[in-house]
Amino acid sequence: MYATKQSKITDNTVTIDTQTLTELLHCGKVTAVKIGTDAEAKVQVGKRVLWNLPKVQRYIDTISL
Repeated sequence: MYATKQSKITDNTVTIDTQTLTELLHCGKVTAVKIGTDAEAKVQVGKRVLWNLPKVQRYIDTISL
């Protein structure tokens, strides 16, 4: 298998992987997965897990004070 390319997040980015989610949220993997799961943003394609970025952003806006 070929490694996936790492790309920058743009306005058109729809899904991101778990590693990018942790970098974006500046938290650990467990916390990032919990936030993604609470946001109901998990997209699973085979064994690969991606996160719907707009849903995560809306969830963060919702829980922010």
